[in-house]
Amino acid sequence: MDTRPFRSVLYIPGSKERALEKATGLAADAIIFDLEDAVALDEKARARRLLAETLQSHDYGTRAKLVRINALSSEWGADDLDVIAQAQPEAILLPKVDKAADIEELARRLDASPHTADTRIWAMMESPLGVLNAHAIACAPRMAGFIMGTNDLAKDMGCRYRADRLPLMMSLQLPLLAAKAAGIVAIDGVYNAFKDEDGLRAECEQGRDMGFDGKTLIHPAQLSIANAVFAPSEAEIDLAQRQIAAFDAATARGEGVAVVDGKIVENLHIVSAQQILAKAQAIAELTE
Repeated sequence: MDTRPFRSVLYIPGSKERALEKATGLAADAIIFDLEDAVALDEKARARRLLAETLQSHDYGTRAKLVRINALSSEWGADDLDVIAQAQPEAILLPKVDKAADIEELARRLDASPHTADTRIWAMMESPLGVLNAHAIACAPRMAGFIMGTNDLAKDMGCRYRADRLPLMMSLQLPLLAAKAAGIVAIDGVYNAFKDEDGLRAECEQGRDMGFDGKTLIHPAQLSIANAVFAPSEAEIDLAQRQIAAFDAATARGEGVAVVDGKIVENLHIVSAQQILAKAQAIAELTE
C-alpha cells in the first residue's frame, strides 16, 4: 500500500492552464488531473495535450499524481491514454469501472508502452455493478486505489441526499472493505457544497471514522479541513507514543500486555499506534 498521505485529493481540470500552474503550490496531498467530467467535449483534445506538456514541465513534488482519463469505451479514452503516456504518468484513474476486466484492459494497454511500465491504476467506484464487484476490481493488475464517485453512485441508485449518507452506507463500505483486504488506498467521495465548512468537516469526520484514507475535493478552499480531519491529532500522537513506551517496558519485564490510561494495550494496539506515528511523520515530510 502507498504510505504517502492521502488526506486531501483535489480535482484539477486538465483544460485550465492557470489551475494546473496554481496546483504546484497548493497543500493537497494528491491531485487528480481530470480529463473527464471537468473538460467540455470540444476541449478534450486540447486538454490532453496541455496536461501532457504540463506534467513534463511542472514540479508537483512527491505528492500522488493521478490522471483521470475518459472511459476507454468512449471516443476520447484511447487518445487520452496515448497522449498522456508520453508524460510517463504515475497513475491513471479509470472512470466507469464495473468489473475487473475493465482494469485488465487498461493494464494491457499500459503493458504495451515503455512509457507506462511503472504506471499504477486507480478505479472510480461509481456504479452499483462496480460496488458489487469491488473485491475483484481491487485485486486486478496494477491496482493502487479506489476513488468513490458518490454523485454518480447516488444517481444510479436513485437514493435521496441525507447528511448522514445512510442510503449510501453499504455502497461506501463494500469498496472500503475490498480496498483494505487488497491493501490499496481508499478515498471518500466529494462534498458538493464547497462553501459549507461545517458540512464538509462532518462528512470528513464520518469518512475518517469509517476508515477512508482521505477525501476527494472540488475546490482548494476545502483543503485545510480535509488535511486537519484526516491527520492524527496531537492527543492521538501522544497516546500512541505512550502506548509504545508502556508496551516496550512490559515486554522487557516478560509481560504480554501493558496498561495505559486504565486500558489494556496489546500488540494489535501497538500496530495501530505505529501506523499513527508513521502517518504523522509522512505528513511532516510532505509539508517540509
